[in-house]
Amino acid sequence: MSPRGPQLPSTDQRAMKRPVFDVDAASLVWDRLRSLADAAPEAEAIVHVTAEGAPHRWTRGALIRAASRAARWLDAHGVRKGDVCALIVRHHPDFYPTYLGISALGALPSVLAYPNARLHPDKFREGLQGMARRSGLDHVVTERDLAEVIAPVIGGSDSTIRQVLHPLEALDLPAVDDAPVEHAPGRADDACLLQHSSGTTGLQKPVVLSHRAILEHVRRYGEAIALSEHDRVASWLPLYHDMGLIAAFYLPLVCGVPLVQLSPMEWVAAPVLLLQAISRERATLCWLPNFAYNLMADRIREDDLEGVSLDSVRMLVNCSEPVRADSHERFRVRFSRHGLRPEALGACYAMAETTYAVTQTTPGREARTIVVDREALAAGHVAPPRNGAGRICVSSGRLVSGCRVRIVDDRREELPPGRVGEIAMSSVSMFDGYRNYPEKTAEVLQHGWYYSGDLGFVHEGEHYVIGRKKDLVIVAGNNVFPEDVEDAVGRVPGIIPGRVVAFGADDERTGTEVLCVVAETQAEGDVKKLLGVAMRAPGGDTSSSGSAWWRPSARCSRSSTRRSSSRISARSPS
Repeated sequence: MSPRGPQLPSTDQRAMKRPVFDVDAASLVWDRLRSLADAAPEAEAIVHVTAEGAPHRWTRGALIRAASRAARWLDAHGVRKGDVCALIVRHHPDFYPTYLGISALGALPSVLAYPNARLHPDKFREGLQGMARRSGLDHVVTERDLAEVIAPVIGGSDSTIRQVLHPLEALDLPAVDDAPVEHAPGRADDACLLQHSSGTTGLQKPVVLSHRAILEHVRRYGEAIALSEHDRVASWLPLYHDMGLIAAFYLPLVCGVPLVQLSPMEWVAAPVLLLQAISRERATLCWLPNFAYNLMADRIREDDLEGVSLDSVRMLVNCSEPVRADSHERFRVRFSRHGLRPEALGACYAMAETTYAVTQTTPGREARTIVVDREALAAGHVAPPRNGAGRICVSSGRLVSGCRVRIVDDRREELPPGRVGEIAMSSVSMFDGYRNYPEKTAEVLQHGWYYSGDLGFVHEGEHYVIGRKKDLVIVAGNNVFPEDVEDAVGRVPGIIPGRVVAFGADDERTGTEVLCVVAETQAEGDVKKLLGVAMRAPGGDTSSSGSAWWRPSARCSRSSTRRSSSRISARSPS
């Protein structure tokens, strides 16, 4: 292997290759991983990257042996088939064998976020207790540093958690027996893992996925992205999110494609780490939320890109947030001089409830865009712009095989082409319902269709996702998409693009909602006047009064706050 990683075929050659993976959806995930390790034990499986020091490189054989050791240790400490094990672990090379060791026992691994240092321990315990009651957590697998914080929730009358385990310490000890273990007796339709849907309000909803759902989805999604043995995945995504867990963890592991995994926290502090890892390891695939394109375009200094080449990348997949054309363009302009090709900028539409992807753009072709009339779009119709610039919508691609989509109205009746409505879907890898949450399941799952709460439309076979139903602001009977306002305000000189959030607030005096905007700025002077101009500009006109708040620029890791948590009664900030 060269110092810059493996040498790969050209991007055009890779994009045209069909996948070579024979994934049997009627098997078990652990058995699939063992067969890959038996076939090529020295093949690279996971490259664990840190900001300092050399990466830790797991081969397939070493990973299976370490996972077997973890399984034996966990079994000796009372973990049984069907138990739910919450993993709360920072970026650690032994996370992977621990996770897989839980799976080998037939228990359900469930990755939870490690608490931020600024989060009060009481708040963390409160969230963990709520998640335990909803998800039925049996064991917490974590680091010794969290033992005292978690101890008060163990064995209480309102907690299902029975014990806290520290298997990472055991994996550091000399191996007594590291022969591969056999998976607990089971079937493909048995539960394999528990992940939490990335909801924006309240407790996240627990989704249980079977071995069949994961393997079937990996096979079909691999076809959609033309995955081949020449691919390498690079990711900083947290594994408690479906995009990180399925697209950037299960997909490469099950297909025998190497994964280059970075720390989410280290990436936030130094976004260039991802591009450096892509360049060094010759990665070809990467999944990113939309805010990451803005963050990297804004935060990475040219000096840090010396020697970085992105010519190995055949697809960057934008997912988990509405895809914005200006984010793709800023990223393309910023990094094209380092070998990034525009056809690498793809997108998909995905969620935990369908295991992962529902749609995907075509490999080797930049995500399509369509310019539509903003007022018509707000009224539920897709039409060419009539006056001036319209809204640029970015396609999330065509259906992944085994998936179906309908665009429906508020009565959940299917709308004709050219109409905007809620996106409903069915899939061969769809969940059966939220664990221990029948009332929420009944709200969203009916007659085999999952009603997403997302708004979108289909045009010439391509699927466009434009927002969330609950984020739509209704001002005096007029629909206002927050994204339109955010785009308009983001173009105001001095306002930091991507650091704008628009949301609705109930106004008891007028009996309707008013539009509120919060923005970060580097400008001086009458910022409120500038925001008012933007609100009256094309795409920002609400024909109603509103509020504009701002604060001086402060570096942050996300492009905006959650709109749904921002809905308040209309009042001036104190």
